[in-house]
Amino acid sequence: MEEKLNLRDLYKMVKKNLVMIVLIAIVAMVISGVVSKYAITPVYQSSTQILVNQADSDNIFDVNVVKSNIELINTYSVIIKSPLILEKVITELDLNRDFDTIYEQVTVSSQENSQVVVVTVEDEDPKTAVNISNSITKVFEDQIKKFMKVDNVNVLYPAKLKADPKPIKPQPLLNIIVAGLAGAFIGIGIAFTREYFDNTIKTEADIESKLGLPTLGAITKIKETTTPQQIAQMKTKAKKKEVGGKMIGS
Repeated sequence: MEEKLNLRDLYKMVKKNLVMIVLIAIVAMVISGVVSKYAITPVYQSSTQILVNQADSDNIFDVNVVKSNIELINTYSVIIKSPLILEKVITELDLNRDFDTIYEQVTVSSQENSQVVVVTVEDEDPKTAVNISNSITKVFEDQIKKFMKVDNVNVLYPAKLKADPKPIKPQPLLNIIVAGLAGAFIGIGIAFTREYFDNTIKTEADIESKLGLPTLGAITKIKETTTPQQIAQMKTKAKKKEVGGKMIGS
């Protein structure tokens, strides 16, 4: 007969294998916590905000001027991450890394309809992240004058080294929560697989569902320590049983 898994069966399956599911989730959380703390190198972030206006602007609050400056933001973003800027930063700070490496560390962004450019740097050393961010701003300010005739670069918020910098990744708590949920789902999957491929008959209901035959009786296992009261309860319970989806007397 075709087997159907309903919510009640799923609940029974989870309840039956609850210890295994919880253990797998706990193991996954412990492994995630250990890896996050000891195996993954922390990464720190530093940001600088700069405002760039064109040199020939008599009124920086003119709508057309502002619109033109906003349209140039994408150009500034490309220039900031170009070899022209980043290679000079590598030389200025005497960094032991190539252009491709520092390129992946730098992110340039701007808010919508804003002339403010945000330069964000990620590095394993918080001080190095701050130095790279400020150096990029300085080199960009020097070079942009030559190539785009822009001499109005204002640093709104320079990068600063905090007294107690916090890494942006890894995030141990988040990783532990995700690992716990993943472990629980894996445990449920293992339990479901075990139940699905388990064709053994354990109860009277299994006889009816797997063989399509009604049960006529059952032999109750009585331990030596079973009390007379427990035996009486077992007899009362055995007087009725479910056959073919209906309760009948035995």
